Amino acid sequence: MTGTTGRVGSRLLPRLREAGHEVRVFTKRLADTEALEELVDGADAVVHVAAALRTSTDFEGVNVHGTRRLAEVSAGVPLFVHMSTNLVYPGGLLRPATEDDPAEPLPELGDYPRTKALGEQAVRDTREATVLRLAFVYGDGDPHLAESLRWAEHWPGHQRLHMVHHADVAQAVVRVLETGTTGTFNVADDSPTTAAELHLLNGITPSEAVQQAQFDPWHGIVSTVRAQRELGFRPRYPSAWAAATAGVL
Repeated sequence: MTGTTGRVGSRLLPRLREAGHEVRVFTKRLADTEALEELVDGADAVVHVAAALRTSTDFEGVNVHGTRRLAEVSAGVPLFVHMSTNLVYPGGLLRPATEDDPAEPLPELGDYPRTKALGEQAVRDTREATVLRLAFVYGDGDPHLAESLRWAEHWPGHQRLHMVHHADVAQAVVRVLETGTTGTFNVADDSPTTAAELHLLNGITPSEAVQQAQFDPWHGIVSTVRAQRELGFRPRYPSAWAAATAGVL
């Protein structure tokens, strides 16, 4: 498993071990081919979580070239699980995005979704794999929820964000590891959260001056039908409010 020190990986690792999986962790640079070969030697599966997200400027090196290198050296490993993002979908669909829609992220979203889409293609060009496109990940004390207000405070109150709890990210990965299912799957909860609700979840009363800017009400909202049918995935926390009630924010 790569990316075990990041926000997603550090919460995924103990859950995989709790599920009975013996996990070998990788904390070196993806450019270290010898270390990668040692990592995957004899492994049953590779779970690739590592990514350049905000602090790194080497988006191409990590998300594209490093991902391709890992996929290449793991050619003999039966299963490759690649963590991606629902930000790879285009705008203007006028409905929830499905896995059959093109990976054409909006240019204004920057290098992260652009290089994650390229990373997905790098994996597919190299080997058979499972791609999990995660919604906005939160929970377990992850500061993502508070950080969402950096941009959500500029949204109309009714604009929605599709989310998924760390526990449900782990559920999806475990189901892939246990079934060996390959393909591309959206991983998200059942109930996208509005910008107004994001404020409330952070203990802040939304401003009465609701933004009236134009926005695409469906961008970032995905269908999880395929994950439900083929992986048997059902979110343990179907909404952020369910997670708040359970005390796992």
